[in-house]
Amino acid sequence: MGYHPLNLALRFLLELCVLISSGYMMYVTQEGALRYIGMIGFPLLLAAIWVIFAVRGDKSRSGNTVVPTRGLIRLLLELGFFCIGGLSIYKVGFELYVVPYALIVAGHYLISYDRIAWLLKH
Repeated sequence: MGYHPLNLALRFLLELCVLISSGYMMYVTQEGALRYIGMIGFPLLLAAIWVIFAVRGDKSRSGNTVVPTRGLIRLLLELGFFCIGGLSIYKVGFELYVVPYALIVAGHYLISYDRIAWLLKH
């Protein structure tokens, strides 16, 4: 189920949520030029990490990678990425949405049990 197109679409929407909320968090919490640098730079940094560090052959992605990464490390990077999303949602004042967001992320990973098992083997 981890490779089902609907689950992959859900993950893509969650990724967008992280990038948008982290950029908005930087806009809200910083001042001056740092506000704009962080608003653009922080999501770009997160996206770069997401793209660069991957497990070769991961069917939920292109299967290619810039920096081959062990499955456990990739899984930890993903969890950290989605935790940043939850923290960003909280920091901008949308506390009521943190729990539903976390439940959706948890549901995505429960559905992706086969992908998680694959990551842990590689």
